[in-house]
Amino acid sequence: MVTEIAPRIVVDPRVRFGKPVIRGTRVPVHVLLAKLAGGMSPESVAEEYGVQLADVQAALAYAAHVLEQQEVRAVAA
Repeated sequence: MVTEIAPRIVVDPRVRFGKPVIRGTRVPVHVLLAKLAGGMSPESVAEEYGVQLADVQAALAYAAHVLEQQEVRAVAA
């Protein structure tokens, strides 16, 4: 069962162990983010993985949303 969790981002328990992927592909969101973090341009990432530039931008937006929802508490040492 495919579930859209964000624009262009879906999860399916039968694809990549249920990790978020770009809709219509098996390309995991975390792979695109890692390539961007490694210095690749969004255009190069899109070309290398056969996705659209809008998919790369959707991966970034999804990551920002996930991080926004996290709560991190500093613990005094």
